[in-house]
This record gives sequence, C-alpha cells and structure tokens, in this order.
Amino acid sequence: MAKIDRLNGCSDWIDLSFVERERTPRRLMELGIRLHLAGLSLSNTVRELEKSGVERSRKAVHDWVQKADLQPTTDANPNHVALDETVIRIDDHQYWLYAAVDPETNRILHIRLFSTTTTALTERFLRELIEKHDVENAVFLVDGAQHLQTALRRHRLRFRYEKQGNRNAVERIFREIKRRTSSFSNCFSHAKPSTAESWLQAFAVWQNATN
Repeated sequence: MAKIDRLNGCSDWIDLSFVERERTPRRLMELGIRLHLAGLSLSNTVRELEKSGVERSRKAVHDWVQKADLQPTTDANPNHVALDETVIRIDDHQYWLYAAVDPETNRILHIRLFSTTTTALTERFLRELIEKHDVENAVFLVDGAQHLQTALRRHRLRFRYEKQGNRNAVERIFREIKRRTSSFSNCFSHAKPSTAESWLQAFAVWQNATN
C-alpha cells in the first residue's frame, strides 16, 4: 500500500445529499471518498473500510465518488493563473486535460477533459473559467503553445511566457494525476470520458481542501 499523507481532517467539502438508503454510515462513506482521492486504489480503500467492519465493493466506493458530484469552488480572485494542458489516456484513447491553477495557493481553479485540443476548445475552457472566477485582471502563465496564447488574446486576457517558476504549479498537478492514473488502472480503465472527468473534478476538490 502506498504511503498516504493528509488523510486526517474535516470532510465538510463532501456532500452526501445523494444518499437515499444509508447502508454505510456516512462517516465511513466520507472516509472512503477521502482515502481514494488521497491516493489509495479502490481495492486498498475497500480494505481500509473493512478494518471498520464495513464490507463494500470497489464499485460502491467508485459510485460514492461519482455521485457526490464534487466541483471546485468558485469566486477566486487570483493574481496569476498557471494554464496548461496534457494528455490523459483512457484505455487506448488519448484525451487532453486542461487545468488552471492559482500558483500562489496551488488551488485548482478549473479542470476539464476534451477529446482533442484546439483553439476553439481552449476558448471554451477560458469562458468557463471566467464564469467561475474573477480572472480578467490576472496574468496567465503559459508555455509556448500557440493555441493557448491565441485563445488568451481573443479573450483579451494578459499572459506571460514562463517555462519554469510559478507555472510549475500546474505541472505538479499534472504529475500527480498521471501518477494516480498510471498506478490505478481501475480509475480510468473501461471508463467513459465523463466518468474520468468526474473523478478529476473530485480530485480537484480534495486537492484544494487539503492545501
């Protein structure tokens, strides 16, 4: 089992209003969600729950994460936004993960999964980001990807090319996501893109709650 940090703490960010029949105590459902998002595989999460006398399947834990419908909070007002994209594989197909991170707090502002990468999709990502947060006066930190820069220009958003420095905040997020998804084949194996994106949104909420 991998060594897991930051397991303790409140679970106020987990909404269990979807629960209709409480076959599992809510505190253990919250624990299962927190353990899985913190880095345990579904199998190891199930084993941890068994220590508390609860026997649930991997699918049950997976469904808890999905049904909780966790979304990053809104209304941030960052001075800088690290913006980037990377490739995520789901079975034999590749998808593009877009992320915007506040490098001063390491909080994920917005995260989305697309089947391809284009300037139009980048503009869509930025529109969603603008709707959620006050970023019009922020400076976006980007690499040399022309479609990122073109989309930012079209939205009249300021940006600065930065290869290292504060832009590393989003790179760290990508490395952690890739570590998780390569280690836990049951996260994205045989999953629909919408399911993978839901997990990524939930991961973002956990990441922000534990910063």
